[in-house]
Amino acid sequence: MADTISRVTIHMVASLDGFIARRDGSVDWLETSDKFEDGDSMAPEFVEEFLKSIDCYVMGSRTYETALEFEAKGFGWPYGDKPTFVLSSRELPRNRKTVEFYSGDLARLVNERLKPAFRNIWFVGGGAVSGECLRLGLADEVRYSIMPILIGDGISFFEGLDKDVALHLVEVKAYESGMVALRHEVRK
Repeated sequence: MADTISRVTIHMVASLDGFIARRDGSVDWLETSDKFEDGDSMAPEFVEEFLKSIDCYVMGSRTYETALEFEAKGFGWPYGDKPTFVLSSRELPRNRKTVEFYSGDLARLVNERLKPAFRNIWFVGGGAVSGECLRLGLADEVRYSIMPILIGDGISFFEGLDKDVALHLVEVKAYESGMVALRHEVRK
């Protein structure tokens, strides 16, 4: 059971020009050959310890399908054995017990099911999902990992925002891969 204080984080990896995928959904540009000598390393121990802090994941159907494709190519399931909630009204394959599909009200899912059960809730995919999470005032922070590439067109990080969302910069980190990670608190 979670503490009374739960935290909702939106996290996405995007190109410098703000796209999380190409129009066709592909993310072939995620691998980079860039090298930033002064950047931090992402040692496997650091990544493993960090991932342990996440209690559950929420994603859209296209992100889920991309994760399934990565797994089929031998890259593994990136969400471990953590509960994973996939927002979709479509029939999708369910190949693990930790995956649950949900097609109802997003605020109800977060406030009535996730927050009482989980302390660290991560939204990890889908421009529409991220936009809806912000529109509903559900997010506490936004983590934006920027890859050193411009792809020119694609699926935006946040789709359909109908108002400004004020943020406060909390942390900036540069990594050896050339990726820059930004962490912003959502001002409420």
